[in-house]
Amino acid sequence: MTPERHSKFQSVLAKRQFNLAIVLENVEDPHNISAVMRTCDAVGIQDIYIVTTTIPKHPRFGPKSSSSAAKWLTIHQFDSVEACMAVIRPLYQTILTTHLSSDAVDLYDIDFATASVALVFGNEHDGVSEEMRQVADGNFIIPQVGMIQSLNISVACAISIYEAYRQKKVAGHYQRKTVTVQREEAIVAVWSMKKEKFRFKDLKLLKRK
Repeated sequence: MTPERHSKFQSVLAKRQFNLAIVLENVEDPHNISAVMRTCDAVGIQDIYIVTTTIPKHPRFGPKSSSSAAKWLTIHQFDSVEACMAVIRPLYQTILTTHLSSDAVDLYDIDFATASVALVFGNEHDGVSEEMRQVADGNFIIPQVGMIQSLNISVACAISIYEAYRQKKVAGHYQRKTVTVQREEAIVAVWSMKKEKFRFKDLKLLKRK
């Protein structure tokens, strides 16, 4: 790996927000997942947790929607809510699901500046499962004033995490490096291997032309 590439990796990791994460539960369309990944990479989210309990595990994600963002993120996959919660509960102080309920908090009232937060987005048709809502800390909604009180999941996720980005930027989080040496070395090692894999794949494609 060139010094320039290593410097780029370090620069990106210095702005990663390890106290903010996205959980996707039974999201069916892989292109929706990939679009979420692209936005997560843009705002500095490294970890995405994917839970599949009512649908098959995704073998891969839509490369066109993600613009290869998947290779720069750490994707954790689970086949049960319990297994996912066992991992994320110790890492995030607040776990909120997108669900329209009487006790749901407004997105713009969530404290992203001082708390570690995981936001859960559910299935395109059924939303977040009852099982997931029972073990989360609460629900949140994106305020809307139109006739159709719903948004595409990738749009809803983008709106939500850019509000987190706004709060974190004001609080100076993007000026503080929070990644540990061990995690940085592990991620750089994975990124380096993936970069080589994609480079050789491109060379093979060129040879075919």
